[in-house]
Amino acid sequence: MALQKFYQKEVLEAGCDEAGRGCLAGPVFAAAVILDSKKSIKGLDDSKKLSEKQRNDLRYEIEEKSLCFAVASYDNKQIDEVNILKASFLSMHLAINNLANIPELLLIDGNRFIPYKNIKHLCIVKGDAKMQCIAAASILAKTYRDEYMMKLHDGFPMYGWDRNKAYPTQEHRDAIAKHGITPYHRLSFTLQKKQLELF
Repeated sequence: MALQKFYQKEVLEAGCDEAGRGCLAGPVFAAAVILDSKKSIKGLDDSKKLSEKQRNDLRYEIEEKSLCFAVASYDNKQIDEVNILKASFLSMHLAINNLANIPELLLIDGNRFIPYKNIKHLCIVKGDAKMQCIAAASILAKTYRDEYMMKLHDGFPMYGWDRNKAYPTQEHRDAIAKHGITPYHRLSFTLQKKQLELF
């Protein structure tokens, strides 16, 4: 099913989404995108439904064809200070603040958001699979974060961040158990599962 391009056409609207909320290490990234009514971007969809190549190809098309876009992040220490949910919203705020054009409506992926200034917002559950602008934001947030984690991987190859991007895979948890944590791990997260077996 094709995604809807605009929720309405009376005012300028921006789609917002984040990536990396459930990871054990690294920043959470957020993006805000305002699409251009005169340009179309084929293949926009929830970033989780796309291959890595599709996401990377669409990233450059989004950057080229959108009216404007911005990407921002909150690092692991900031996440530990304010909690991951708030960090996700505040990184969205940073992205919105960096847009070249000021939107009058924010379309947020999910069911919660901290209001940004005096701009109206609408939360849309699974919005990245319904609205093109949110899908575009999800793709930018995901590709920028993946790129960042690939750079971190070079310094800490034992954690497999080039593959798991710091999500809580068994590989990642086993590496934490063996090698300990890095300066990029989120200390407010449960980094190791508690031992449940009885000996």
